[in-house]
Amino acid sequence: METISSIRQALPENRTKQRPIRVLQFGEGNFLRAFVDDFIDIANEQGVFDGNAAIIKPIPFGNLNAFHAQENTYTVCLRGKIDGRVTDERRVITCVEKTVDAYGEYTDFMALAELETLRFIVSNTTEAGIAFDPSDDFSAEPPKSYPGKLTKFLHARWQHFNGDSSRGLILLPVELIEDNGGKLLSCVRQYIQLWNLPEDFARWVENDCVFCSTLVDRIVTGYPKTKAESICRELGYEDALLDVAEPFGLWVIEDATGRAKEEFPLDQAGLPVIFTEDQRPYRERKVRILNGTHTSTVLAGYLMGHDIVAQCMEDPLLRRFMETAVLEEIVPTVPLPRKEAEAFAASVFERFENPFVKHALLSISLNSVSKWKTRILPSLKDSLKQTGRLPKCLTFSFAALLSFYTAHGRQEHALTGSRPKDGAYPIQDTVEVLDFFEKADNQDAAAYVQAACAQTAFWGEDLSAIPGFAEAVTGYLTEIRKDGMETALGKLLAE
Repeated sequence: METISSIRQALPENRTKQRPIRVLQFGEGNFLRAFVDDFIDIANEQGVFDGNAAIIKPIPFGNLNAFHAQENTYTVCLRGKIDGRVTDERRVITCVEKTVDAYGEYTDFMALAELETLRFIVSNTTEAGIAFDPSDDFSAEPPKSYPGKLTKFLHARWQHFNGDSSRGLILLPVELIEDNGGKLLSCVRQYIQLWNLPEDFARWVENDCVFCSTLVDRIVTGYPKTKAESICRELGYEDALLDVAEPFGLWVIEDATGRAKEEFPLDQAGLPVIFTEDQRPYRERKVRILNGTHTSTVLAGYLMGHDIVAQCMEDPLLRRFMETAVLEEIVPTVPLPRKEAEAFAASVFERFENPFVKHALLSISLNSVSKWKTRILPSLKDSLKQTGRLPKCLTFSFAALLSFYTAHGRQEHALTGSRPKDGAYPIQDTVEVLDFFEKADNQDAAAYVQAACAQTAFWGEDLSAIPGFAEAVTGYLTEIRKDGMETALGKLLAE
């Protein structure tokens, strides 16, 4: 079997030619490699970008041995459905110029601040990575936190180029938090103040660096432990860095200055990248349609005997429920043109049908109470305001949640033969949530619904104040308890 290095040598010259380092990437994980690096690699090949990436390992544990052994080359496999057909595409990624350990190779890491060609910093340091730590030390090599490392790196660049305004960088954090660019800038400001760094440097950060908030979307499952051997046999070479993801991708970059679009024109390579002055409508579209579809469907699906999303998509009744909820009740509330929202919804359905992804319903059910508040309640209220009537599917989803969270949701008639006789399944949520549902378990439907609706700490408001909501939920929950989820859902859709 060949090596990936020999495969790299056989690639066309425009895939492997030496390019300047323009992107510094904090994080060597699966997502960045199957998303950002994949995009950069395609843009290089298409001729709309001419730059490679330097990957920084920002944590003290782990190593970069696999990268060094493979000359920073690896394969991305995009597996899923596109336009109704199953696809399995493979791409050898060649845009990673070097990999550096911020701890073991600190001098090499900081030397990158002096690169004239450097223009962008991308990061994915988990949701907890963008945080200020007042115990962080400027003299540490390196500082502990990602924003601390970044502040010291930017300071070194400012010093080296004597405050040259043209050497400011464009920051593209992809951590899954709202306004990630703004939060990263806020942390940098705090470190500047904590470490008493010069005011001229603070002005350079504010005026000459651009902190873009971004939204990213792609399911990356990473190294396929159980399938790696067979995939490598198909490829004809070993790859210890094999990275698997779905073909769908979306990168929304908020950039009021226009600098990111001008210098990083990934959209010109036909990539799913949107540059905008406001990414909030796209975030709302994702939360309401993608996440909202999950939250409105999976609890009912589990109580009907399904275990993964793909099974829900194959169930005609659940599929109809999902399409009704999304296309009739959620899409009209999305603050984007109807065609855009419908196209996104179609892509969501196709992603849920991905035969290569086994997305467990119980995993999605984690913290469903807070998810219902964030993902469903705004659409329900907006739909009611638009139409003057309660959206029946979104209202039913609340009854499904109440059923799932109590023993009534564990009735044997709703279970498959592969599940325990008592129907036990783990419910994962906060202590406060679990405590409430445990105490509410034996109430009749009306009392239970009223008590649940009144939990303002859960929903941010008393849901019984929504006209007709509690009464409708009580009716649906009564039917679920009496006849089971499948029969209740069938009655709902027959209305």
